[in-house]
Amino acid sequence: MLYMIIERFRNSDAKAVYERFAERGRLAPAGLDYLGSWITEDLTMCYQVMQCEDRTLLDEWMSSWNDLVEFDVVPVIASADARRRTLEQP
Repeated sequence: MLYMIIERFRNSDAKAVYERFAERGRLAPAGLDYLGSWITEDLTMCYQVMQCEDRTLLDEWMSSWNDLVEFDVVPVIASADARRRTLEQP
């Protein structure tokens, strides 16, 4: 399953997030795969795509960051899959 993770840096503090990342890495448990991310130009938010079969892995990962980041998690599918689903419906 693919997930769009919307991260809002607490207190707009990207520096604290990047310092932890530099010291400890992504902190993702085995089975949770990072696919890519984009940061807003003002450095206050991150949009990240993650993949895993077990949703609890996301919760475990977010618990390592929730003191610095507020999360929204949105299950997503690829555009090609959406097109197939749409065209296959009666």
